[in-house]
Amino acid sequence: MLTAENFAFARQAGATHIVAHLVDYFRGGDHAHAEDQPVGTDLGWGLAGDPNQLWSVEELTTLRQNVEAAGLTLAAIENFDPAHWHDILLDGPQRAQHIENVKTILRNLGEAGIPMMGYNFSIAGVAGRTTGPYARGGAPSVGMEGPYDLPMPAGMAWNMIVDESRLNEPLAPITAAQLWDRLERFLNEVLPTAEAAGVTLAAHPDDPPMPTIRDTPRLVYQPDLYQKLIDINPSPANALELCVGSIAEMTEGDVYDAVETYARQNRVGYVHLRNVVGKVPTYKESFIDDGDIDVLRIMRILHENGFAGVVIPDHAPQMSCDAPWHAGMAYALGFMAAGLKTLS
Repeated sequence: MLTAENFAFARQAGATHIVAHLVDYFRGGDHAHAEDQPVGTDLGWGLAGDPNQLWSVEELTTLRQNVEAAGLTLAAIENFDPAHWHDILLDGPQRAQHIENVKTILRNLGEAGIPMMGYNFSIAGVAGRTTGPYARGGAPSVGMEGPYDLPMPAGMAWNMIVDESRLNEPLAPITAAQLWDRLERFLNEVLPTAEAAGVTLAAHPDDPPMPTIRDTPRLVYQPDLYQKLIDINPSPANALELCVGSIAEMTEGDVYDAVETYARQNRVGYVHLRNVVGKVPTYKESFIDDGDIDVLRIMRILHENGFAGVVIPDHAPQMSCDAPWHAGMAYALGFMAAGLKTLS
């Protein structure tokens, strides 16, 4: 979807920045079309990419230039391809090479003039979601209808297939303490490279924010666990991809207090802003003006605490027309643009 036509659509709908995904979540997967939210099956979204083909300076620079040609700014790339870093998550035999992969990607981003990299440090990834007519007027959106702890095979990481030959093997068990240790080692090894490259790493909370998914532990499934991640390393390159919808889905804490806490610390890289109804393990995504979250209050909190970064609509329900995804995103962007006007 990273096309001149879609960049023009974003600009027309009032966007000023782009957060781009380069991972092909749909390769080999079962999806109606590539504008759907990836949900996948018990074998995840699809096949991970080419393990030997990292994003180059040239292709990243070309993407930035194409975005800028549409009058927009490329604010961030979101999500590493599991093919490039799965053994960091799994602590597997290619871990050292995958650390070098991440360092190379960060250097390439810096050289291409892209200042931020969003990531989600999770073994199971974004798994266990469902789709249905959950939003106002029966609009299709995503949600969760109960726990999802079907054991994950060894050939998967981050809800994608990384080794088709190992799908009949069980994944080695892991504790929450081990997963936190893997995150700490990762951050301490790559943050100096990120700083040198002028790139900020922004961590997404678990989505869905359950303590376990597919019989594997999660890291940031309650609001206070974001603080634990920040405290691992004081580097200014260690920031948060603050997903307001995921925080609202958490069973503890208060979404408004959480947003204020992390915005006040100046540790928010960028913000995912969507609305939801309910909490895990049963929630549904709604239109941005029609859920449990007072989105305008979130905007005021960010503004009052000096946040000057990018806020993106994240997901949006699809609408009944010839361009369901575009209509849903345009509605969300329009609401957000109006909200921003109230702050100036």
